[in-house]
Amino acid sequence: MRNLTLLTDLYELTMGQGYFREGKHEQLAVFDIFFRPNKLITYSVAAGMEQAAEYLENLHFSEDDIAYLRSLSLFDEEFLAYLKDLRFTGDVYAVREGEIVFPYEPILTVKAPMVQAQLVETALLTFVNHQTLIASKSSKICAAAGGGVMEFGLRRAQGADAGVYGARAAVIGGCVSTSNVYAGKLFHIPVSGTMAHSWVMNFPSELEAFRAYARSFPDACLLLVDTYNTLKSGVPHAIEVFKELRAAGHEPKGIRLDSGDLAYLSKEARKMLDKAGFPNAIICASGDLDEYSIRSLKEQGAKIDSWGVGTKLITSADLPALGGVYKLAAVYEDGVEIPKIKLSDTTEKITNPSLKEVWRIYDRETDKAIADYITRAGETVDETKPLELYHPVERWKHMTVQNFRARKLLMPLIEGGKRVAPVYSLGEISAYRAEEYARFWEEYTRQDMPHIYKVDLSQKLYELKRTMVQESGKGA
Repeated sequence: MRNLTLLTDLYELTMGQGYFREGKHEQLAVFDIFFRPNKLITYSVAAGMEQAAEYLENLHFSEDDIAYLRSLSLFDEEFLAYLKDLRFTGDVYAVREGEIVFPYEPILTVKAPMVQAQLVETALLTFVNHQTLIASKSSKICAAAGGGVMEFGLRRAQGADAGVYGARAAVIGGCVSTSNVYAGKLFHIPVSGTMAHSWVMNFPSELEAFRAYARSFPDACLLLVDTYNTLKSGVPHAIEVFKELRAAGHEPKGIRLDSGDLAYLSKEARKMLDKAGFPNAIICASGDLDEYSIRSLKEQGAKIDSWGVGTKLITSADLPALGGVYKLAAVYEDGVEIPKIKLSDTTEKITNPSLKEVWRIYDRETDKAIADYITRAGETVDETKPLELYHPVERWKHMTVQNFRARKLLMPLIEGGKRVAPVYSLGEISAYRAEEYARFWEEYTRQDMPHIYKVDLSQKLYELKRTMVQESGKGA
């Protein structure tokens, strides 16, 4: 396992030395990771918690790390000696990977001595921001496709790690396989892929190229048919080879389209395959696809069974950064919580203070999610009484819910520096996402003009926040 302790921004270490000199380095602090809304974020799929836990359990400064920090001539020897023995000893609460999450609510909370909590900020944001972004994009693409999406993005990813962990996140979001062999081995993901145009171009003819491929993979023969002319040569040559395979006792898998008018070509190819006696041969499409183009193709009646999605998935092309933030919510003095708040002239950027819980409220009759409810730690939600839900800013907007159940979203991930949460397989995480996604009305997850899902503050948390904002006007 790589030691990623220096995967941090310099200011976290300079602040660390400042805290050390001021005697605040062991002060217990609470930080939240959450993200703010924008027009492209309707919901997100939480991911990256597994890598966050691995990082925290392995946190330590090696001799080389200390030597490098010493070479910067910024840190004194006393602080470097402190770092040499530093380990993460705090607690972490997080939503489960695959959880459907929304703006403003904590998806990971760190409660740890100040230097530790501050040091891990950038690394945690790196893990959670990136994988949550790609899992969310994947979920939207897979919802548009209705399944059968293969992740093809490694060569277009912004670096090897982005390709590997992006593949992991894409599967969490609903992809059924990846072209990335290393990710397949590392995370036990099914791998998929056949040939490139260069294979076809490297033979005297398209037909000879198809026959050669069929000889190597007679039971997994999926042919790329758009190198020269899809309907005049590609599909007819594929059908010729498919007949030869069948005569030899094998069944072909299908064809792949990578360019051109995919709606028209897929419909014509389907007719040709069916007429030739291959109704079970699948048609796979690839080529700069995303949820918008896939939805358009389906609306045009495209006859496509599976989708290879690369660039626009692995880079989340229309939203290249989630924008998750890591904000101080509280510190402790003599065991007593002192809530902290970040103020702003922009109302939406004012943070929610205190150590918090996040609850999901479900209607018992439909088992559909109604709203999320953020409370101060220690508050309970009484399912036997009506629950008043208010807009977190526009408090005149409210509703009363009855006959509901409440589920706590933030659960212990690490306690005292040691992992306590179960380790789930990628298949289990993806299945969990699908199960929870199904508990949301389509109005909240649809592509066009979705309803805004409600994320409310409890009255106690709202009053604390309001009081702290009002008192700030008296002089911070």
